[in-house]
Amino acid sequence: MILVHLTDLHLRPLGLPAYRTAETNMLTERALRCVQKLSFKPDAIVMSGDLTDNGLESEYAVLSEMLGRLIATPVYVIPGNHDRREVLKSSLGHLPGVSAHRDFVQYAIDAHDIRLVMLDTVIPGSSAGELCAARLAWLDETLGQETEKSTIVVMHHPPFVCGIRHMDRIALRNIDDFTGVIAKHAQVKRILCGHHHRPINAAVAHTIASIGPSVAHQVEFVLGDEPGMWNLEPAAFQVLTTLPQAGIVAHTVYVENFPGPFPFLADPDYPGRS
Repeated sequence: MILVHLTDLHLRPLGLPAYRTAETNMLTERALRCVQKLSFKPDAIVMSGDLTDNGLESEYAVLSEMLGRLIATPVYVIPGNHDRREVLKSSLGHLPGVSAHRDFVQYAIDAHDIRLVMLDTVIPGSSAGELCAARLAWLDETLGQETEKSTIVVMHHPPFVCGIRHMDRIALRNIDDFTGVIAKHAQVKRILCGHHHRPINAAVAHTIASIGPSVAHQVEFVLGDEPGMWNLEPAAFQVLTTLPQAGIVAHTVYVENFPGPFPFLADPDYPGRS
């Protein structure tokens, strides 16, 4: 299976930037065009939240138009703290699973070689995330329904601290509760997150949790308690594939075109020449 993970699009109404400067609609369009032009066809695309900047109908309309024009692959989405759950449900209800749960945007997809469990971590009115008792119970029950199939959990708020303290303050609040559920289900092979706008990996229970870089703007890399800032480091996304020898392997793909490709021509003095 080949899975594309996009996150933190922060789409705006047509013609408006995010944070007065980030042309997120243009950057998302470029990312989707990059996915469209990959030399292989992905089996699915997951988007791990912050699809929009303010959860407006006009912002979801931009995403819906882009997907309809550029992407033929199945797309599975969840909300982030910049989204509005009910507006997402009404605007993107045509996407698989969005309307499956009465209260949240969370669902399981069993149509692929790897099972996808899409999890809603949003607290309305807060930048942080949390899993209430109902969502934890849903996660535990849903994972328990299929224990033999490799599973990826997709969520917006990361279930670990990363050292960028202004982001750690708005990560998942009840990390231990979530980790306790994951620890019961050995079939969970990856946890995919967004929110932090940087590529960051950490161990959670027996598995790996991976934050994807944003397809738009990135959070400045600092370790400590410095004020939060953003920049326009190269936009990127993840491509995950399954290999018999290694299981699930994740690659980072940059949206930007760089000089190259150039052939590897070994120098005569190269010591590895056989």
